[in-house]
This record gives sequence, C-alpha cells and structure tokens, in this order.
Amino acid sequence: MPYLILILAVVAETIGTTALQASQQFTRPLPSVVVAVSYAAAFYLLSMVLKVMPVGVTYAIWSGLGIVLIAVIGRVVFGQKLDLAAVLGMAMILAGIVVIHLFSRATPH
Repeated sequence: MPYLILILAVVAETIGTTALQASQQFTRPLPSVVVAVSYAAAFYLLSMVLKVMPVGVTYAIWSGLGIVLIAVIGRVVFGQKLDLAAVLGMAMILAGIVVIHLFSRATPH
C-alpha cells in the first residue's frame, strides 16, 4: 500500500510541475490553481508514506520518478529535448530506484 500512495504522490507532483510550466510564472489562473492543489496533494500523500518508510528512501523514489516523468512530459507536451547525457543520467536514477526496491531492507516488500 505505501508504494501505491507514493506513486499517487509522484503523479500529483508531476501534474503540479507540468501546470507550473503552463502557468507562465503564475500569470494564468487555472494552471496556477492546479499547481497549488497538486503540490498540496503530493505533500499530503508523501507524509502518509513517511509513516512506514524512511524519509531518505521515500524521497529518493519520489524525486527520481518525478524527474523521469517530468522529462517525458517535457518532451511530449512542451517539445523539450534531452541529450544523451541527460537520458543516461535518468536511466541511472531509475536503476537506483530498482536497486532500492529490490534489495533494501529499509522499504516494505
């Protein structure tokens, strides 16, 4: 269950960050509201996960998945391109998340 809540937190944070780009420095009202609501939901869900998982592991997974999802959304929605070094770096972040999930005793399995 903590992983499901963590994934929901990542999705909420990703929506908020996407809306942050779309808000054009908070000059557009609807995306600005989406930013506030999404970040509030993300942090609430993150706080629920912290009841059962260590903060370091939780934050590593949350931020790592958020980085990768935002990079994909940036490419698809905003046409932002990544170079090979950026793609390789994100692949290493994902590999680190997999290692934590599979081998760490600090996370619930």
